[in-house]
Amino acid sequence: EVTFATKMLSLCLCCRQDCLNSPFCVLLSFLFGCSAAAQVKTSRETKGQFLSVNMAFSVGVMSAMYLTKGITGAHLNPAVTLSFCVLGDVPWRRLVPYSLSQLLGAYLASGLVYLVYYDAIMDFSGGVLTVYGPNETASIFATYPSEYLSLGRSFLDQIVGTAMLMLCILSLGETRNTPAPPELIPPIVAVIVLGISMSMSANCGAAINPARDLGPRLFTLTAGWGTEVFTCYNYWFWVPLVAPMIGGVLGSAMYVVFIECHLPDPEPPKDLAMPSTTTEDNQILNIW
Repeated sequence: EVTFATKMLSLCLCCRQDCLNSPFCVLLSFLFGCSAAAQVKTSRETKGQFLSVNMAFSVGVMSAMYLTKGITGAHLNPAVTLSFCVLGDVPWRRLVPYSLSQLLGAYLASGLVYLVYYDAIMDFSGGVLTVYGPNETASIFATYPSEYLSLGRSFLDQIVGTAMLMLCILSLGETRNTPAPPELIPPIVAVIVLGISMSMSANCGAAINPARDLGPRLFTLTAGWGTEVFTCYNYWFWVPLVAPMIGGVLGSAMYVVFIECHLPDPEPPKDLAMPSTTTEDNQILNIW
C-alpha cells in the first residue's frame, strides 16, 4: 500500500533533482546571452553587435537543453512550463519548483556575469549604475522598453513572441505530423529563439521568458542599480513577467485548435501487451 509518507518521499526526491538541475542549466543558458550583452554594451559595439547577443542566447538555450533534456525535460522557461501544465503534459505540482529554480538560475547567471565584467561595467558607466541615459548598464541584464512604446503594445509584443515560441515547440514533438528527431530538438529550438529575437527585439527586448527578465532584474536591484529597475517606465517590469505566461497558454490553445485537432488519429499499436503496473516500483512512479 502506498502511504502518505511514500508520496512525500517521492515528491521530495523529485523536487531535489529538479531544484539542483534546473538552476544550473538556466544559469548556463543565460550566462551565454548576458555575457554577450555585457561585451557588446561595455565595448560600445566594437566587440559585437545586436546579432551577437541574439546568437549567444540561442547557443545558451541549445546547450542547456542538451544538458537537461533527459532529466527535467529541458524546462528553462516558466511560460513554457505553465503551458505544458495546462496541456496536461507536466504535473501541476512541478510548476512552482521549476519556476523558482529557473528564477534562481537566472539570478545566479546575472551575478556571475557581473563579476566577470565588473571592471568593464564600471569603466563604461563611470561607476554610476543607472537605468537611463547613454551610459546605462541595467539593460545588460534585464529587458526594458523603447521610449516610444506604449504599455499596450509592449504587452501585445510579449504575448505574440511567446505564442510563436510555444506553437513551434509543440510542433516539434507531434508524432502525427512531422516530428523532429529528439537529438535535433535543441538546435531547432535555438534557431526558433534566434528567429524570434531577431524579429521581435526592437520594442522591448523579446524576453519571452519571465525568469530571464525577473531573475536579472532582482539581481540588479540588489547589486546597486536600486529600485529604479522596477519603477522605471511607469512600473513596466510586470509586462515581461505576466504577458509571456498568457502568450504561452494562448499559443498552446492555438496549436490545439488549429493544428492538433485536424491531425489524423494515431494508429493503435498491434500485438503489444500492456505492461504490468502492479509492481512496487511502478506504484511509486505512478502515485502522483
